[in-house]
Amino acid sequence: MNGLEALTQSELRGWVASIVEEVIKEKLGEFVIKHEREAREISLVERLLRVEEELKFLRQLEEERFSALLKEMNARFEAMNARFEALQKEMNTRFEAINARFEALQKEMNARFEAMNARFEALQKEMDTRFEAMNARFEALQKEMDTRFEAMNARFEALQKEMNTRFEALERRFNFLQWLIVGGFSFLSLLLVLIRFGS
Repeated sequence: MNGLEALTQSELRGWVASIVEEVIKEKLGEFVIKHEREAREISLVERLLRVEEELKFLRQLEEERFSALLKEMNARFEAMNARFEALQKEMNTRFEAINARFEALQKEMNARFEAMNARFEALQKEMDTRFEAMNARFEALQKEMDTRFEAMNARFEALQKEMNTRFEALERRFNFLQWLIVGGFSFLSLLLVLIRFGS
């Protein structure tokens, strides 16, 4: 606002003067064309006086129009500033509300994640306990199975030894029978030979 007022007071005069000169040239040309016959009859001094008066009037008119325009622009800028300030306040209020909502959401999410972490830790502990119990059961089952397999191996070894002993005894009996049969056949053959030679 201060810059605009400084502009109006210091530089506006030159600007208004240039505008007024342009307007005067246009109006003067129109005036001369319109009142060409009258201008010929009026003396040069009267014409200059009229032109000066009209220029004075036009300057006053342009200054009034410019001051009115300046007031209107100032009023509009003030209204715009007021609207921007209101908009800024509204935006600040909304951003604060959004920040509050995000903080509340962040707290809620943190609480939920902490609860989930607690549940996962409890579940992990329960799973660890169950796995340890299962490991203990598997180890006990492994020991029991090892004991049973060792007992079965001992029984199989004893059975193997017993079967080996029986097979050996059976083999001795077969050998004895084989020798007995061979000896019997030999004896019968000898007896038959003797009977043939004796008759």
